[in-house]
Amino acid sequence: EAVSGAQLIAESLKAQNIEYMFGIVGIPVTEIAIAAQAVGIKYVGMRNEQAACYAASAVGYLTSRPGVCLVVSGPGFLHALGGMANATMNCWPLIVIGGSSDRNQETMGAFQEFPQVEAGRLYNKLSVRPSSLEAIPAVIEKAVRTSLYGRPGSCYIDIPGDFVNLQVNKSSVKYVECCLQPPICTAEHSAVSEAVSIVARSKQPLLIIGKGAAYSHAENNIRKLVDLCGLPFLPTPMAKGVVPDNHPNCVAAARSTALQHADVIILLGARLNWILHFGLPPRFRQDVKVIQIDICAEELGNNVRPAAVLLGDINAVTKQLLEELSRRPLKYPSNSEWWKRLREKIMNNEERSKGLALQKSLPMNYYTVFHHIRELIPKDCILVSEGANTMDIGRTMLPNYHPRQRLDAGTFGTMGVGLGFAIAAAMVAKDRTPGKQVICIEGDSAFGFSGMEVETICRYNLPILIIVVNNNGIYTGLDADAWKEMLKFGDPATCIPPVSLLPNSHYEEIMSAFGGKGYCVKTPKELQNALKASVTDKQTPSLINVMIDPQSERKKQEFPWLTRSNL
Repeated sequence: EAVSGAQLIAESLKAQNIEYMFGIVGIPVTEIAIAAQAVGIKYVGMRNEQAACYAASAVGYLTSRPGVCLVVSGPGFLHALGGMANATMNCWPLIVIGGSSDRNQETMGAFQEFPQVEAGRLYNKLSVRPSSLEAIPAVIEKAVRTSLYGRPGSCYIDIPGDFVNLQVNKSSVKYVECCLQPPICTAEHSAVSEAVSIVARSKQPLLIIGKGAAYSHAENNIRKLVDLCGLPFLPTPMAKGVVPDNHPNCVAAARSTALQHADVIILLGARLNWILHFGLPPRFRQDVKVIQIDICAEELGNNVRPAAVLLGDINAVTKQLLEELSRRPLKYPSNSEWWKRLREKIMNNEERSKGLALQKSLPMNYYTVFHHIRELIPKDCILVSEGANTMDIGRTMLPNYHPRQRLDAGTFGTMGVGLGFAIAAAMVAKDRTPGKQVICIEGDSAFGFSGMEVETICRYNLPILIIVVNNNGIYTGLDADAWKEMLKFGDPATCIPPVSLLPNSHYEEIMSAFGGKGYCVKTPKELQNALKASVTDKQTPSLINVMIDPQSERKKQEFPWLTRSNL
């Protein structure tokens, strides 16, 4: 019995428990998508390979099983590089399958010919081309396994165009069963014991929870650790919700103070990169003792020499810490000077945000908008967020109560991820937690990167709510009058500020164009009505275009996450 390359690819992906494929079909990969649907893999056709690749990578984070991004050769492959790099930087598993030119035309200037395997190496843990149809199942198993084992990341599989419809006898194919679950490694006992001793001697301890902790499903053990020891904790942006943001020990609202004065920091699946100011002075104490817990040995010791290193799975190592603590309990006093200082700072910062949120002036500012969003969205919704001010302020104002329910620009600070992430989250929610809502909060500039995916959302009838916080620009914009004045100076290309976008753009009409519901709002009342209507209607995709003050910015914060460029 004969089987085609396309069928082999689909069957092999199915054998590795792959459930979702995102992509854009064309020569030579169309048959692969059709074959994938035939074996029960869900295929979502996107409008740009970049968004397709972002969607597939988010599936990997949300389900711990890679999504697949399917792209055509040359330009199609190149447009997916952004998603590969983003997945690898965020340590999320991903499989990209790219068609490439027929083997017998190599070096001849074939249609869309490009050295894809070689180009893929920079962005992926593995970049390979099967040598024959018979080898496809083994190569796909290796790619899925590589994407998941150790520190997760992206893997690329190159499929020559002539493989797709080529047939081979089933009996000559080496079928491979599903790869084993990633092995769970634990830290050395001596390191665990040393870590607990260091924490026991600390005066100003701080626990930093990273998205590695969210990925390893460590929430129950980390919550136990926080409650048992009474430690202050700080989540990185996508780790919000591993321990709920409203937990009394969350010190996110006193971030700068916590980082600057902690004498011992426990890093749970967080890296000392730009997001945490590299762990260096003046943001941290010169003599801070870092206890580093990470899945990746190469990460240990980056930027700061750690006082203890615990190499292993975050959940398993947290469990080891809990076992050690059951032998020698440790409760950090809640009436310490350290807690007093942190609580005072939290109060001050929250008062300032509240003051800004309750301003009555129109057009609204960011804080007012997020205040109303927070009041009206479900507590357990999945929040996707991207933008400059929109993402930064949204992070401080919109709480997460559950793990893996905040997706944003991430380690790589990528703009354009929002709609792809939202589509992935909605597909996964439909299958695993029906009724859970996906709310995608976009800056107007961020929305522009993948705005046409609104058609994809409507085509698959995904009841996503997109909120565009529209300030007519990147960071800041101009109002309609200032814009008119500017145009008097001549050609827009020479006189319009590079950060400006067209004032009063009606992004909601993009949603209406494809059959979803669009709302344009200018006042708190209109915003409340639109939010209530969209959150109640769980069937229809909707977009609320919120017109805010073009000059609205973040308050001068004590905790600017993103000192570089505010990204």
